[in-house]
Formats: sequence, structure tokens, C-alpha cells
Amino acid sequence: GQTGKLMYVMHNSEYPLSCFALFENGPCLIADANFDILMVKLKGFFQNAKANKIESRGTRYQYCDFLVKVGTVTMGPSARGISVEVEYCPCVIANDCWNLLMEFMQSFMGNHAPGIPSVFGAKHDSIYGPADTMVQYMELFNKIRKQQQVPVAGIR
Repeated sequence: GQTGKLMYVMHNSEYPLSCFALFENGPCLIADANFDILMVKLKGFFQNAKANKIESRGTRYQYCDFLVKVGTVTMGPSARGISVEVEYCPCVIANDCWNLLMEFMQSFMGNHAPGIPSVFGAKHDSIYGPADTMVQYMELFNKIRKQQQVPVAGIR
């Protein structure tokens, strides 16, 4: 009798031994890579939506203390967007280095550099971790999914 809640299972090549489960408007669970096997055994309680598989694959660059990952976001066989992830490695409190990150991103993205991510608001002075990165990817993927649902007007 309860309405279903979405849970997204995600993987990150930077953390190959971990699996991330993000609940709709909720926490992020970090488990070992066998979490996928557990979910298969619980298929009576969860409905798999494989048609919604979305991923970002690309190249990882290191420039001094910055780590930059540029990826192509794909849904099924087609490309839907580009992701750019930037990390300033010496800093673990993201708000402390946001201005530096912004200046660095503007150097190669110009005025396309993003605004401050929503995950920073919830973690004002706390340590930034892998779950925070996964939340940002989830926000990006949901934004891309929503763009695909908007009907495109024909050109005459």
C-alpha cells in the first residue's frame, strides 16, 4: 500500500571496491561491491529499471593539485551530454576552496563554469567525501533525464 521510493545504484571508477546507493531525497549508502548481488536477491522487494541506465565515461587529467575528469554522458546507445568534474586534491572542506575551484574552472570553461553545487549548502564546514560526488552525479543525471522527457518541437 506504500508508494515506491526510487533508489539509484551507482559505481565510480575512483572507488572500484565500493557501490553507492542513493535514495530519492535521502541518504547515500556506501557498501562494498557485492551490494549489486544483494539487490538481485531482493528483487521481490525492488523493481529494476534497466532502461534508465545512464553513465559518464571519459578521461582523467591531473594538472598540479587539480584533478579534472571530462566525460560523455550516455543513455543507452546515445550521447546526451558532457560532464566535467574538478577536484582540488589538497582540500577536504569544499567550501574552503570553492573560489579557487571556480577560478580554475573559468580558466578553461569561461562563463560556462557552474554555480556552487547544492551539496555544498548541506556540508558548510564538513569534510567532502565520495558520497557527495555521487550526489552531484545523480543531480546531473536527473537533469539530463528530464531534458529527454521534454518534447522537441519540429523545425519547418
